[in-house]
Order: sequence, then C-alpha cells, then structure tokens
Amino acid sequence: MTAPRRIRVLVVEDSPVIQQLLAHLIGADPRLEVAGVASSGEQALRMIERAAPDVVSLDIRLPGIDGFEVTSRIMRQHPVPIVVVASDVRDLDIPMRALQAGALAVVEKPGSVARADYQTVAHHLCTQLVIMSQVKVIRHRTTARAALRPGRGEGAEAVAAGAPDPALEGRRRRFRALGLVASTGGPAALSKLLKELPTDFPLPVFLVQHMGAPFMAGFASWLGTVSPLPVLLAEHGAIPRPGHVYVAPGNQHLTLVNGVVHLTGDGLVCGQRPSGEELFRSMAVAYGSAAIGVLLTGMGEDGARGLVDMRRAGAYTIAEHASTAVIHSMPGTAVKLGGAVEELPLDQVAPRLLQLTSDDKMMS
Repeated sequence: MTAPRRIRVLVVEDSPVIQQLLAHLIGADPRLEVAGVASSGEQALRMIERAAPDVVSLDIRLPGIDGFEVTSRIMRQHPVPIVVVASDVRDLDIPMRALQAGALAVVEKPGSVARADYQTVAHHLCTQLVIMSQVKVIRHRTTARAALRPGRGEGAEAVAAGAPDPALEGRRRRFRALGLVASTGGPAALSKLLKELPTDFPLPVFLVQHMGAPFMAGFASWLGTVSPLPVLLAEHGAIPRPGHVYVAPGNQHLTLVNGVVHLTGDGLVCGQRPSGEELFRSMAVAYGSAAIGVLLTGMGEDGARGLVDMRRAGAYTIAEHASTAVIHSMPGTAVKLGGAVEELPLDQVAPRLLQLTSDDKMMS
C-alpha cells in the first residue's frame, strides 16, 4: 500500500542553529518533510513558487523585510497557509500583525533541547503545521446574503420547541453582556470586529481565543492597541465593567458566576482550555436573554453547543458566515445545531451589535 504523501514545509528562519533544529523536527515527523529552507524573507518569496510547500513555518524577526511583510506578499502572490514560529513571547506586535495579514497561527519556537517541555513544544509545532496545511487560504470574495431567517437554518429543530426567540419583531430588552469566541483566523477577525465598537459600547465583552498560553498576555496587549475599548486579561473575581474587553488567560476557562469573572483550570473542553463552550454555557445561566453570543471562525466544534445553550436561554446568538470565516467549522456546527439566531459575514457583525445595543446606550 502506498504511504500517504508527506506535507511539505518551507522553513523560513535566519538562525542556522534553529534551521537545523526545525529541519530535524520536521524530518523526524512521519507526516512532514522539509520542502526548503530560507534565511530571509526575500529568499522565501523567491522560493515559494518553486518549492511548492503545503505550509510555511515563518520566523517573524528576519533580516530585510519582516515576517509581517512576508506574510502580506505571500498571501497576495501565492497564498499558502502560514504558521508563525515566535521565540519572544513578550513582544508580539509583529506576530499579531502577521496573523492580521493572513497567517493562521502563532506557536512557540522549541529552542534548546535542554528545556523541560521541549518535546511538548516540538510536538505542538509539528501538529499545528499538519493542521494548518489543510486550510484553504484562498480568500472568499462573494458577499453573503444579509442573514438567514431566524431559526430557519439546518438543524433548527435541535433547539427545543417553544424556546424564546429574541429575533421576533418588536421584542426589545436591555442586554447586559457580550461573549466572543474564535479559533483559527480569530485574531484578524476579532481586531476587525472590535475596531468597529465605539468607546461608549454599553456592555462588558468576554473573549475566548484559542492560542498558546505563553502568547495570551501579548495577544491581549496587542488587541488593546487596535480596539477603542480597553482590553484586559481576565482576573478571577473581577466585576465586569461596561465597555471593557476581558480576555481568557492561557490554560484557564473564563466563566461568569453570579455576574463575577470566574477562572478555573478544569479539564479540556472540546480539546480546549480556555473553551468557548464554558464561556457560553456560563453566560446562558448568568445572563439568560440579556446576553449576546458571537461565534467566529475556527476549526472543530468549540462553542457550538454553548451557543445552543445561550439561544435556548433566550440570548441573541450570531455565527460567522462561511463567506468570511477562515475555517467555518465552529460557526457552521452552531448553525447546523440551530444555535444561531443569525448567520452574518464578519463585516455585518459589529453593525448588528450596535443595533442591538442602541437602546442600552440611551438607558445607561
């Protein structure tokens, strides 16, 4: 029987030592093979068509043009899935900009074999290269229809008959909280969405983004530079304030208990910690029909059933449309299960949130 074709990886790294390390790791993984090694962004751009990689492992701090510019050019000229491999988790401005430009994930560089967690970090890097190589990065250019009719998506029967439908005309209430969940493609989507929310946005925003724990503080800091709203890493026991964004820390579930932020290190849910399921389920209990849940791009099913719970509790729920999601698996599952009141392209989500909360501003 013919062995499956190995996934071809173009390694972009200026350090000869790290080049050898990454080439060894990739070559030792039966799923992967090295398609080529580039020492600079310029060399990577020259090699990308000839090497025909399935995925790119990209060091972000390169001589000449940086990883952000490399990402932008690759995505314009020869779109290929890009995984950013970062060594400095304290300064994530360029890696986050690379994600905004179209890179799919940021992972930690394995570094020295002497570090205690070397094998774990190395395995995670290879697994991310395998997963991201399967993503189709050709951008969708079509515009989706404005929205699905509430409750009419495939699988709508999964929501219990008679469950309150907040989309009914004339139903008006004051919302108290907004939950956002995203995975692959999330940093770019979240930055676009949050940019559109004004400084007087009347709700606290709770956010779960799947990302390696070492990067979460830098991610929250970066998100605060592109959002008009203050962005904070959530702290246990914090009392949420309107117009503030609370980001789930690495390796901790973010939930709401009696209106207070509650962090736990409980087991993985849908393979994730933090998990969107945990956030949405807790919001269904804590806020009921006064909550809004938004499930954005991502691989897997995290958050989908939690969105169903929110809708059953009467919350207003939105899933990102396939026309703009980098990976439609998470929001698509929510739609199939009947958990989404609306399915919207990304550029229509913020306007809907502003419409839903316009009365809240006047009442606050």
